[in-house]
Amino acid sequence: RKLTIIFLISWLLTIASVAGINHCSRPAEKTFSRQIAIDRLQEIADKAWKMYEVVKDTNLLPRTVRDDKLKLVSASDWTAGFFPGLLWYLYGFTSDEKFLTAAQRETALLHDQQFNTGTHDVGFMMFCSYGNGYKTTGDDNYKAILIQSAKSLLSRFNPTVGCIRSWDFGRWKFPVIIDNMMNLELLFWATKETGDSSFYRAAISHADRTLQNHFRADFSSYHVVDYDPQTGKVIAKGTHQGLSDSSAWARGQCWGLYGFTMAYRETKRPAYLRQAEKIADYLIHHKNLPEDKIPYWDYDAPAGEKTARDASAAAIMASALLELSQLLPAKVGEKYFRHAERILSSLASDDYFAGKDENQNFAIKNCVGSMPTNSEVDVPLIYADYYFTEALLRYLRIKEKAE
Repeated sequence: RKLTIIFLISWLLTIASVAGINHCSRPAEKTFSRQIAIDRLQEIADKAWKMYEVVKDTNLLPRTVRDDKLKLVSASDWTAGFFPGLLWYLYGFTSDEKFLTAAQRETALLHDQQFNTGTHDVGFMMFCSYGNGYKTTGDDNYKAILIQSAKSLLSRFNPTVGCIRSWDFGRWKFPVIIDNMMNLELLFWATKETGDSSFYRAAISHADRTLQNHFRADFSSYHVVDYDPQTGKVIAKGTHQGLSDSSAWARGQCWGLYGFTMAYRETKRPAYLRQAEKIADYLIHHKNLPEDKIPYWDYDAPAGEKTARDASAAAIMASALLELSQLLPAKVGEKYFRHAERILSSLASDDYFAGKDENQNFAIKNCVGSMPTNSEVDVPLIYADYYFTEALLRYLRIKEKAE
């Protein structure tokens, strides 16, 4: 009788498993491919062109959606360089001259920002726009504008602190945010183009101080470190856009990953590669990372369907992981490539990729700008489209190289 009962239990479990109702079984892995990447890039191109048709006569640039309407910003906004940069990427992908004309026009809107010394974001603004333009065309006028932009960024460097000042507002004395790692690429570029090592030395100093002071023992990052500009000593560590001073704000973690990956590419300093690996391992193995690999807006936010995801952080992370995977031995880099592929699969799915004529022609949905101020929550953001496109292009290059 006992044997009969055991047999029946075993049989029922087998049937349940086959029927897909065994809760211990893992959901099927989502797949991604070159063709999916190509298809989504073409859709992004279609969307971006429609958006360009809307904004081309405004002298403004798209940032997000507010009240179901396209929110446009001036060239001085920190996000201003992403739409021109996206158009440069799409020109490279399509070879369609209309994207070249559009990219040139939108890039020109940022011309005067080369003299902007009031923000560290001049790196984002100018290297995504003019930087991509220069890589594409080799235009000497673009080169001159980028060099001046690097000089403007360098003016914010404090040798006592050893960092570039991030913000000129708020309660801080000399705030440095993890996002600022991204702007070092402009400085590395400027030294290569001019031979002036002052740009390189400032970038190295900033990266070293960030490595020293921004990271916790588990390799998560503070958002803001405040320094005394007179002594260079750390005053406080905390957040401005995260859940708490001790939490891991999602986009900030991904800025750090991308920034140190880029810093290693530009310097070949082993400490930067090790840091990028440690950050990547922290993120991809985090206990609070959802099944689809799109993080909550803060890694320490309560898990659950009601907690907002940040697809922009995921896009940045995917692009960074793809580059990191190519800077390491193949066996080590493979895990980062595969994780990036899973992110791309999710971002390319209907859960995060907008349908035709939806989302005011932004591609990616479900992003978060600043949860603490309830600003840009569960909306598209132009930098999500930019880094998702960059990641797709990197993915295609890696696949082509492997064939």
